[in-house]
Amino acid sequence: MIEDKIKKEVKITDRLSVLLKWKKFILINTLAMVVISTVIAFLLPVDYRATSTVMVPPEKSFGLSGLGGLISGSKSSATSIGSKLLGISSTSEDLLLGILNSRTALTKVINKFNLMGYYGIQDKNIDKALKSFAADLAFETNEYGMIEINVVNKSPALSAEISNYLSELLDSMNIDLNTQAAKNNRIFVEKRYMQNVNDLRKAEDSLFKFQKKYGIVAVPEQLEVTVKAAAEIEAMLTKKEMETFFAKQSYGESSPQYLGVLAELNLLKNKVQELKNSSTLSSTSNIFYPFKEMPDISIQYLRTFREVEIQQAILEIVMPMYEQAKVEEQKSIPTIIVVDKAVPPLLKYSPKRSLIIAGLSLLGFFIFILIIFRGESVINRGTHQNRFEEKEYRFFTKIRSFYKLKL
Repeated sequence: MIEDKIKKEVKITDRLSVLLKWKKFILINTLAMVVISTVIAFLLPVDYRATSTVMVPPEKSFGLSGLGGLISGSKSSATSIGSKLLGISSTSEDLLLGILNSRTALTKVINKFNLMGYYGIQDKNIDKALKSFAADLAFETNEYGMIEINVVNKSPALSAEISNYLSELLDSMNIDLNTQAAKNNRIFVEKRYMQNVNDLRKAEDSLFKFQKKYGIVAVPEQLEVTVKAAAEIEAMLTKKEMETFFAKQSYGESSPQYLGVLAELNLLKNKVQELKNSSTLSSTSNIFYPFKEMPDISIQYLRTFREVEIQQAILEIVMPMYEQAKVEEQKSIPTIIVVDKAVPPLLKYSPKRSLIIAGLSLLGFFIFILIIFRGESVINRGTHQNRFEEKEYRFFTKIRSFYKLKL
């Protein structure tokens, strides 16, 4: 362990001695590298970055739910369902970023500002222009949820102009997309609305024909009246049977009193029989109906009335959706808010000259360290196995002589 430690210390000492021996070479060439990197850094073209900031407007309460509140409080749930079905919601940051990165948006900017010439694309290849332009763009969402549109260009004024145009283009394209989506929604809802209107009209016509056929306005109430009337007739029949019996006992079967009461009894019996067993009544009435026909009348009425109620309930849902879809199709209000317009930047964005100078200088320094260790190894070896090693020896010997390095 001690011997290994001594060997390591000897190696470190040897390397330090080599560095001291070649320090003049290292110092001169490193300074030369600093000068060269400085010249390169200042010869590189300067770029400027302009930034505009946009945000999604706060959500408003006016929408399908608001429309439902204006129409009827009970319809608010229906309109809430409608808003989900139509997909009407606030614009998201992801959607806006997708529009900004779309080929359509970038192509419009390239054509408007003649960026083909700016990037030196002679063959008018739009894909090359898109690739170069995309490298100078950065769309980011900051910590406040706002979108920053960054544009890098050699001209400060042009970078600001492009950034502001992108914010305008973002709004107009988003409005167009919303309008197209609203139009598709309106066409879909309109078809369902017209179908519902036709179905409701058919149901109402069926109810009208039923009421006209049977002369019924309110089936449950009228059937209730019929049952009560039948009960009263049954009670009258029982009373009349008793009167007939007493008349027969008191006046005899051939007496006028008995015959008169008997005629009334027979009339009541016929009426009860007609109500219970006949399919039609002998007298026209809008109130009384034969018991035999009551089940058929009831079921027809319930089915017809139920269809009207169903179509009416559907209409209460579809109509607000249809009205809202028409409003959305015509709406062209701004979909984004420009928080900060881009202004021509006063400070350069690139190149980072200090980083370039430091990076190239350090790179040169480490390369020079490798060179001197290689040179020291070649010179100390003495013997040459081939012509390459001989040339390498002569090269490092000349360097040592040129810099007047001590042996």
